[in-house]
Amino acid sequence: MRSKALRWLLFALLVTGIALAILYRDHLDAAALQLWVQQADTAAPLLFMVIYAIGTVFFLPGSVMTLAGGALFGPVLGTLYNLTGATIGAVLAFLIARFFTSNWVEQKTGGRLKQLKEGVENEGWRFVAFVRLVPLFPFNLLNYALGLTRIRLTHYLIATYLCMLPGALAYTYLGYAGREAVAGGEGLIHK
Repeated sequence: MRSKALRWLLFALLVTGIALAILYRDHLDAAALQLWVQQADTAAPLLFMVIYAIGTVFFLPGSVMTLAGGALFGPVLGTLYNLTGATIGAVLAFLIARFFTSNWVEQKTGGRLKQLKEGVENEGWRFVAFVRLVPLFPFNLLNYALGLTRIRLTHYLIATYLCMLPGALAYTYLGYAGREAVAGGEGLIHK
């Protein structure tokens, strides 16, 4: 009984967080993020990664965060911080789905949905790698959906981190180049 109440409480917190993120999305812009990070001084990278991870759990757009990471930290460190924050958030969403809804989904799935789930589970890390390399699948929703499967956490973590690297590099560099273009930096044509 106690674990069921805990599950409902955590579910309510998640739904509330997502609703607040949607309601206040206009207040969550690059300027506000830049101000928070600048005020954090040496703890800025850690703060940024925590914000990115929490944003991932609450369905904030990852591409915006990745662009901001490139603008704030540059292409190399920005990629590291973006990738780490996104992966931590993806793992948190994966674990939330696994521990709070996977049993319920297991009981309710049947027919085609069960076949799809089993197919994903059979492919394991290869499926994770595919959906991370092909940016057609919604990142935040995918994190929760993969948590409903029996893919091993270590496989999910490693495939997510490594296979998001190309996209993280591209978006981070785009954020960096955009900041340089706005600032009128030298070598603008080159960038």
